[in-house]
Amino acid sequence: MLETHRPALTQYIRHRMDPLIEARESVADLVQSVCREVLQRLEQYRFSDEQGFRRWLFRTADRKVIDRYRYYTAERRHPSQERTASLLQEALAQDPEQQAEAREELQRILVALQRLPPAYREVIRLSRLEGLSHANIAERLQKSEGAVRNMLYRGIAAVSEQLEKG
Repeated sequence: MLETHRPALTQYIRHRMDPLIEARESVADLVQSVCREVLQRLEQYRFSDEQGFRRWLFRTADRKVIDRYRYYTAERRHPSQERTASLLQEALAQDPEQQAEAREELQRILVALQRLPPAYREVIRLSRLEGLSHANIAERLQKSEGAVRNMLYRGIAAVSEQLEKG
């Protein structure tokens, strides 16, 4: 039944996604995450027919999209707070003085990252540098997706706090 509803689920998630989420995650990753969650909880749910399953599937998708929106609009994750990638791009396109400032800021970020516990550094590396989804990181590290999200949040928050302190 999951494969039967997968194309409609993909369209539904594509329609519900906010541009903020689209900039960070693919529709395919969210569909995969919803399908995995449904399969993991399949024995907990008792549906009487295919329409009941479809309603449950789409409710799960709604919750996933809402959770992702909340995750990305949290203060420390908001695009205005994410500076590392833009610093690298700016360093390549600016005059020597601006390049030096960008390099100094990047060095501060790298020092802050080195102060993190190794597990937090690894999650940040996999997410931000390799661009892996939370689901892929969880699979690679043999942790739950929720644990990966928490580690990523805490790691980025710790780096932000260190940067704010100067």
